[in-house]
Amino acid sequence: MEQRDLIIIGGGVGGLVTASVAAQLGLSVTLIEKSGKLGGDCLHYGCVPSKSLIQAARVAETVRRAGRFGIEATLKVPAELGRVNRHIREVIETIQQHDDPERFRAYGCEVLFGTARFTAKDRIVVDGRTLQAKRFVIATGSSPAVPDLPGLKEAGYQTNETVFAMPSLPQRLAVVGGGPIGVELAQSYARLGSQVTLIQRNNTILPREEPAASRLLQQRLSGEGLDIVTGVQIERVDSANGTRTLHCKANNGVRLVEVDEILIAAGRQPNTGGLELERAGVEYDRHGIRVDRRLRSSNRRIFACGDVAGPYLFTHMAEYQAGIVLSNIVFRLPRRVDYSVVPWVTYTEPELARVGVTEAEARMQGMRYDVLQFDFADIDRALAERSTDGFIRLIVKQGSRWRGGGRILGATIIGPQAGELLHEIVLAMKLGARIGDIAATVHAYPTLAQIHRRAVNRHYGRKLFSPATRRLAGWLNRLLP
Repeated sequence: MEQRDLIIIGGGVGGLVTASVAAQLGLSVTLIEKSGKLGGDCLHYGCVPSKSLIQAARVAETVRRAGRFGIEATLKVPAELGRVNRHIREVIETIQQHDDPERFRAYGCEVLFGTARFTAKDRIVVDGRTLQAKRFVIATGSSPAVPDLPGLKEAGYQTNETVFAMPSLPQRLAVVGGGPIGVELAQSYARLGSQVTLIQRNNTILPREEPAASRLLQQRLSGEGLDIVTGVQIERVDSANGTRTLHCKANNGVRLVEVDEILIAAGRQPNTGGLELERAGVEYDRHGIRVDRRLRSSNRRIFACGDVAGPYLFTHMAEYQAGIVLSNIVFRLPRRVDYSVVPWVTYTEPELARVGVTEAEARMQGMRYDVLQFDFADIDRALAERSTDGFIRLIVKQGSRWRGGGRILGATIIGPQAGELLHEIVLAMKLGARIGDIAATVHAYPTLAQIHRRAVNRHYGRKLFSPATRRLAGWLNRLLP
C-alpha cells in the first residue's frame, strides 16, 4: 500500500495552498482533483468569471451614461455575449497558468485527477488505487443548490457552472435568488441588454446586510430597469414554445413571470457526496463537514477547509483556513480559527462591503455602541466621478474620547470602490485601533478613502463644538497669555 504524509482532496484554493506549502516543506503530498483541472469553483465558475462579466457590464453602463461627463457615445444593445464570454475565458486562461499541475509537481507534490473515496479512517481509493496517509485535508468546495421545483428540470435552467457558456444573451431572464451571486449577475446581464426579473423569497435582497444599504442597492437596481420581486415563493415552472413561466405565490395572489431563460442563484451546498465519509468516521450534515476551531473533523487525522466546512463560503476564507490547517498538520501548532474580523464584498454597482457586526446585531448582543455615518455625496472625489450613491456606517464601541475613542465593532460601506475601501477598517479592527487613530491619520486628497476620516471627524465635531467645549476654549483663552 502506498504511504503519504498528507493527502488533499480538492484542487481549489484551499487545497492548492495546502498542497504547495506542505510539499515545499518536504512532506510527501498527494493532491486529488476530480474535475480534470485545478483552480476550483472560484476560478472556473465563480469569482473570476463573474467579476470579468461584471467589468464588461460596467463598461457598457459607463458608455450608456457617458453623457454625464459631456461625452457622446453609443452602445450596441444587446451585447454580443459570445465576445463577452471570450473575454471571460481569456481571463480564466491567464490565471489558470498559476494552477498548472506541473507547477505543483515541481514542488514535489503528486497530482492525481480522479474520484477519491474513503475506505477506512486512514486510507482512500482513487480510481482503483489505494493510498494511506497520516493526515488528510478535504477541500472539495461547494456546488449550486437547486430548489426542488415542479417543472424546473423539464424547463431547463442555468447555474453559475453553466451561465458563462450561454451562446447568446436571453431577451428575458429570471434570476432566482437575491443573495450576492444573484444580484451581481442580475445587474450585469441587465446592463448587457437582458430584461431581468430578480425573484427573492425574503422581503428584501441581501437580507444579511444593513437594511439601509440593501434598500439603497435595491433602488439602484430598480432604477437601472431590473424588475425585483420580493416576498414570493415559486410554486412551479411551466414551459412551452421556448417560454418558461414561473408561478410566484405572494400574499396578494399569484404572479406569473414569463422569461426565455432561468438562472438559479439560490445558495450553495457542500460537496460531500461520493466521499463515503462514514467509512472514515467523519461527521457531516447539510451545512458540510463538522470541524472544531483547529479545523479537525470528528476523525482527528482528517481536516477540512473552505466551502465544504464553512461557515463562510468565500475564497479568501478558504485561503485563511488553509493556513490554519498547515500550522496544525506541518508544525503541530494548535492554531485555531478566528472569525472576529471577516470581510466580504458584493460586487454590484455600487459595491457593498461589510465586516463585523451590523447595528441590529450589536443591539441583539447587548453592546454599547455609537453609529458613525457619512455619505459619499459629500466626498469630493465621488462628486468628480459622479458616483455619489452610498455611505459608510461604522458601529463603534462606546469609549473615552480622551483615550482615542472607541474601537470599531463593524462597518458597512456601500458606494464606489467599497471593497477596496473596507480594508482600512479591517486592519484597524484587527489591530484594535481606535477611531482616534483614523482621525489622526493623514488621508490624501482627493480620494474616496477620505470618507473614513470624515465619518470619524463628524463624530468628534459634535463633541468639539458642544457648549461645554466652547466654554472651555473661552476660559483658556481668557486666562492664558
